[in-house]
Amino acid sequence: MSSKREIEARLAALPEPDLDDPDNPEWTEEMFAKAWTAETAPPELQEVFKALRGRPKAERPKVAVKIRLDQDIVEHFKAGGRGWQTRLNAALAEIVAKAD
Repeated sequence: MSSKREIEARLAALPEPDLDDPDNPEWTEEMFAKAWTAETAPPELQEVFKALRGRPKAERPKVAVKIRLDQDIVEHFKAGGRGWQTRLNAALAEIVAKAD
């Protein structure tokens, strides 16, 4: 395993990265002065920004509920790892579909 000094020496020996990007020049004071903020953008752009914010609306949004379940039921679904609530929802949906 390399020591901290060895790593620092190797990093110091690396060439400086070329950070000049002709397609993305550093902003000037003039560019900042002309830039829009969310509040100063034209109203039609503000509407577009608002429409694009956040997660897309679900076709059938979930409903937050508080429910008490037997410990062994919760442990069973949690044992499968992440997504246990989604799997529990799918199991309940299957029961409801069979009942219809």
